[in-house]
Amino acid sequence: MKWWKALGVAAFVGVAATGVAIARAERERRAYTPEQVRDRLHARVAEVDRARGAEGDRAESGAPGPPPGGPRRALRAARARLGALRARVRSVRPPAAFARQFLRGERHIPEGTSGQP
Repeated sequence: MKWWKALGVAAFVGVAATGVAIARAERERRAYTPEQVRDRLHARVAEVDRARGAEGDRAESGAPGPPPGGPRRALRAARARLGALRARVRSVRPPAAFARQFLRGERHIPEGTSGQP
């Protein structure tokens, strides 16, 4: 048997095993009754509330909290950084256009550079 046939059989077995695992997980998920799901969600919410309560205790003790300005300020700063990045990306010539120009002999690439302006 050639190696590529063995590789194909192994891939098929892997796909089949993945399908079996997904089907088993789906059956387990659907096996919960609505009350069980509700109880689990309530337990998770209580756990998060307890964790937040512990964070509140740290804030009262003088531990550093979130940065001043809140989420809107952070979002504005992120948008400004993204705008600067977009401006830099627009100034770079697409590789295909550069290659066409190079193949036509219109531009020489100095040694030791990538050829980007």
